[in-house]
Amino acid sequence: MNTSGLCLLIRRGIISWRSWLFGNPGKLLSPQMATTCLQTAGRKDVCDLLPLNESELQEQFVRGHGPGGQATNKTNNCVVLKHVPSGIVVKCHQTRSVEVNRKRARAILQEKVDVFHKGENSVVYQRELEARRKKQEKRQKARENLEKKKRFKEMLNNDLENK
Repeated sequence: MNTSGLCLLIRRGIISWRSWLFGNPGKLLSPQMATTCLQTAGRKDVCDLLPLNESELQEQFVRGHGPGGQATNKTNNCVVLKHVPSGIVVKCHQTRSVEVNRKRARAILQEKVDVFHKGENSVVYQRELEARRKKQEKRQKARENLEKKKRFKEMLNNDLENK
């Protein structure tokens, strides 16, 4: 069974992710499947993203940049992650922790690789389109409300002038 099918069963509560992860007592799944399941535990739509193979990644740790002074500028906690087949490079220096930056860089790279391979059918791309559509609707509503207020003020001014 593929990972997305399993995630669907786990989300619906048919299978517990713990029982799926450990199977029979004492028996573990392959490390790749276990990490995939654990990564998807907190997010709803990660199951639809393409998995990353560690053998296809090149990872470097470079010096940090930006505000923070010596604490960031002299430590190698900035992660540069490259997906060799697609040539996509992600640089992550969001925190001072190397481990957190590694996890965040992998999540960002996974989304970018998914968009690269699936294009408009990608979950990330669809989410972005939905956010844009909602923002446009919100702007349109604000414009309409502003026009209503202007018309209401004009009506009040006309009524006052006519009396």
